[in-house]
Amino acid sequence: MSERIFIGVAWPYANGPLHLGHLAGCYLSADIFARYHRAKGNEVLMVSGSDSHGTPITVRAEAEGVTPEDILNRYHPQFLDSWNKLGITFDLFTTTHTENHQEIVHTLFKDFLEKGYLYEQSMLLAYCADCQRFLPDRYVNGTCPHCGFERARGDQCDNCGRTLDPQDLVYPRCVISDSEPEFRESEHYFLKLSAFEQPLLEWVNKQTHWRPNVLNFTRRFLEGGLKDRAITRDLTWGVPIPLEGYDDKRIYVWFEAVTGYLSAAVEWAKQNGDGKDWEAFWKDPDTKSYYFIGKDNIPFHTIIWPAMLMAYGGLNLPYDVPANEFLSLEDRKFSTSENWAVWLPDYLSRYEPDPLRYLLSINMPESGDTNFSWAEYVRRNNDELVATFGNLVNRVLSFTYKNFEGNVPPAGP
Repeated sequence: MSERIFIGVAWPYANGPLHLGHLAGCYLSADIFARYHRAKGNEVLMVSGSDSHGTPITVRAEAEGVTPEDILNRYHPQFLDSWNKLGITFDLFTTTHTENHQEIVHTLFKDFLEKGYLYEQSMLLAYCADCQRFLPDRYVNGTCPHCGFERARGDQCDNCGRTLDPQDLVYPRCVISDSEPEFRESEHYFLKLSAFEQPLLEWVNKQTHWRPNVLNFTRRFLEGGLKDRAITRDLTWGVPIPLEGYDDKRIYVWFEAVTGYLSAAVEWAKQNGDGKDWEAFWKDPDTKSYYFIGKDNIPFHTIIWPAMLMAYGGLNLPYDVPANEFLSLEDRKFSTSENWAVWLPDYLSRYEPDPLRYLLSINMPESGDTNFSWAEYVRRNNDELVATFGNLVNRVLSFTYKNFEGNVPPAGP
């Protein structure tokens, strides 16, 4: 009996080109998984898209003196081109900058507000006197209070994976002016995550089939106590708040980006039928939902998104969240700021995709960090793909042409 499989793949920020770390982090493994289930005859829907509204996009736009939409329109087509050349088989790769996505986000926002899961509260936020503006998330850098990493961002520490707020940082600095911000009051909406702490813990403890790194990280996060979290920011780029008096604020990216899995399924259904086919992938309890991500995205997919699904009700919770570890480059961490990366567009302009898919497939960082080196790439391509597998193919073809006139003979008894 065939199965129905939903595959959601992490949404890359459309603020720069993709590199090998992204590909090994979740996209290649998701594609292999989707191809496997399609080959088995299962019904598969694999979706993702460009994360269009985060502060990484606005920071990049301000640095270049262009609009955020200019940045999105530059990199989203580039992403699509890379997936096409690599053979990554998305059923839909969209963006969060669509009317459909905004409608779905507004539906969840209004539903949570009506149920009492959203409330308004004043909070202290970083404010730059030099720039005369509030500084959400990645507009602030500083030292992580948990692990001491000196390049932590105002939304998350890339070193230890903990989610942060700008006021958590030690020695915070504005990324625009490099001045120390002050903190001022601002009204925002909060999601009552604390209401789901016990239901989430009970649910997570049943997910014994999850990878140990995902399960252990999630348990530690929940056991530390789940705090309510602001879902709006002082920005003018993003999904508007569907209430009067909030023209200078937007729904924050962590809330609306994970909603993209649902909105992408709805968009796919609208493009490929009567608009209702998404329901089988989200409402049928026999459907299994998989979310392929990097380990830095674990809390958003094992805690925040499941809490939102519990709040809304009637939609499937994740069946599994395969989170890969990190891929390094020549034993150094990928760094976009230091231009230490193998960029996918650059690679694809020079070489074929199959040797890369092969190497990353056998060197996937599924249970621990792995390393990419050009020396290994050359060796495996020459020794394994060409000399071994290529030789096998050549011998089989030669044998077939010599003995069976180029036709595959019937199978034996």
